[in-house]
Amino acid sequence: MGGHSHWSQVKRQKGAADAKRGQVFTKLGREITVAARQGGPDPVTNFRLRLAVQRARDNNMPNDTIDRAIKRGAGGPDAAELIEATYEGYGPGGVAVLIDVVTDNRNRSVSDIRSTMGRAGGNLSEAGSVAWLFDNKGLIAINAADGDSEEIALTAIDAGAEDVEIQDGRLEVYTRAEDLEKVRQALQEQGIEVESAELTKVPKNTINLGEKEALQALRLLEKLEELDDVQRVHSNAEFPDEVLAAYTS
Repeated sequence: MGGHSHWSQVKRQKGAADAKRGQVFTKLGREITVAARQGGPDPVTNFRLRLAVQRARDNNMPNDTIDRAIKRGAGGPDAAELIEATYEGYGPGGVAVLIDVVTDNRNRSVSDIRSTMGRAGGNLSEAGSVAWLFDNKGLIAINAADGDSEEIALTAIDAGAEDVEIQDGRLEVYTRAEDLEKVRQALQEQGIEVESAELTKVPKNTINLGEKEALQALRLLEKLEELDDVQRVHSNAEFPDEVLAAYTS
């Protein structure tokens, strides 16, 4: 994976999450509610909830807002209205796109996603057409601008990480899904500050895009991320450095 420029990296460089803090809190709250509904309200015994709560804290979500989201999942009447779904499709240049959704209205979500993809030259496809191109992985982000990136990478590998990408003082540590918590704890025990830790979907193979298609794909992925019901967007696109520099500046 080393050296690839994926959508997860682009999002952090662009800092899009900070631009719409209220929308981010809504999405994080839904994720917490669904996790609490499925595995119980105790983050100690509910790994998914623990990750969701940590992600919320990483985004400076207030503790009382987190607590309310957990209570909704543990027995609030609106928790049952939330539906999880994953939609699959293709974007410019034939890139594969996976879209994770938590919604209280499936028809609205599908309509919004279909129209967004259509305007960008993409289209939704049948279930299973794209998902097989991705593996479930753990992803840990570390800002090592003031530290030794290579040393941190070695520490992560020793802790059980499968791969590490280093770019401009930032590290993305990839683990098996079941090893995410173990690696995160090992890094923190070594005094390494973890920026975020989450489960994600990593492409088995990537597609190199030309400048025009890369810009189109980036705009599509960002528009999908901005939809209220969309939690995460995954793609197997790999973007040229010069396109990323212009897009994230």
